[in-house]
Amino acid sequence: MADTQKNDESRGSHRRTLVGVVSSDKMQKTVVVLVSRRVKSTTYGKYMTKRDKYKAHNEQNDVHVGDRVEIVESRPLSKDKRWRVAKLIEKARNV
Repeated sequence: MADTQKNDESRGSHRRTLVGVVSSDKMQKTVVVLVSRRVKSTTYGKYMTKRDKYKAHNEQNDVHVGDRVEIVESRPLSKDKRWRVAKLIEKARNV
């Protein structure tokens, strides 16, 4: 039995993680995270910035607009929510 627990821990998680910036925190326990990534165009060979928005669950409501966060894939929490906030990487600078 100890061997099966050890194997489960060594395999790790298959959940995807993304890093992005919070673009909206107007909902209760939910934030919208904007994830940007650079992709090479197959047609032109240029690098373009692709942006995707993900709704993520934020139980404590402790992240706000402009914060950089890491989100983790999870079970479906609502119609649009499939992610949850794993950790706060950087707070937004208040000018």
